[in-house]
Amino acid sequence: MLNNPNMIRGNENGTNVVLKRPNKWRETLKEYKKSKHLFIMLFPALIWFAIFHYGPLYGIQLAFKDFSPVKGIWGSEWVGLDHFRFLFFQSPDFARIFTNTLLISLYNLIFGFPAPIILALLLNELRSNLFKRFAQSISYIPHFFSWVILSGIIIVMLSPSEGPVNFILQMFGMEPIYFLADPNYFRPALVATGIWKEIGWGTIIYLAALSGVDPTLYEAAVIDGAGRWKRIFHITLPSILPVVSIMFILSLGGILNAGFDQIFNLYSPAVYEVADVIDTYVYRAGIVQGQFGLTTAVGLFKNVIGIALVLGTNYAMKKMGQEGVL
Repeated sequence: MLNNPNMIRGNENGTNVVLKRPNKWRETLKEYKKSKHLFIMLFPALIWFAIFHYGPLYGIQLAFKDFSPVKGIWGSEWVGLDHFRFLFFQSPDFARIFTNTLLISLYNLIFGFPAPIILALLLNELRSNLFKRFAQSISYIPHFFSWVILSGIIIVMLSPSEGPVNFILQMFGMEPIYFLADPNYFRPALVATGIWKEIGWGTIIYLAALSGVDPTLYEAAVIDGAGRWKRIFHITLPSILPVVSIMFILSLGGILNAGFDQIFNLYSPAVYEVADVIDTYVYRAGIVQGQFGLTTAVGLFKNVIGIALVLGTNYAMKKMGQEGVL
């Protein structure tokens, strides 16, 4: 150790002092002890994740087995990639459910992702704090209701015989529209109702990011003669861009999660052709028909695609100089 020049330093008296190499484990342990109360608070969440998120991972092996309830998961025979071969090359349903999932998720991403950003920008421009709080509270409310309750409200609202939406359309001389039973209107209705439910809740993160923007930037822009639009495009949007990029990466990770609860409560056999997605297929084939191996393969495929999209987008965002999640 004494031969290592990095470990020897001269002091002001002209003699050499041997420096001790920092022990990483000791430093880490010291940091843990310093924050032990935070880690104690974290334990319930870790236990919850271990039991309900990591524990069920052993069930992934069902994707490679011919599951028999009598033999159990461990006793069932291995079939290799047979479920995936059937899924990709022989299943008459997979192309349809994959296309539906991708299209509905893309529509949600294109129209649903910018919606809370736009609402947050509009709320940020309001001068009346009372009206701003009222608008925020009203927009949050649908988030706290389950899709079971909201589906009942939506079905009544869009009813072709008694719904107020069709009543207004008929006032303008239009024919009633079967929004939830017509394949041409089901996806737009799905995206619109999804935005209505989550737009208020989604603004919370963006409003928090907007509150951190330095107000002196706006004051300097006003002195320079910048109008409201210029302040939004040159100060507000660039300031919240890191948050937007992180939320976009997280949204892409769930692109194949088209929304089981919403679709399951709103769809019907009349719109299966455009509404049946991976999650509803997994429920129907797995729970109802008992094809556990095949549906596990479908779920595994969906999660692999999601991880690949998150890693790919995260890499692209970092290359563009934006914030990443990893």
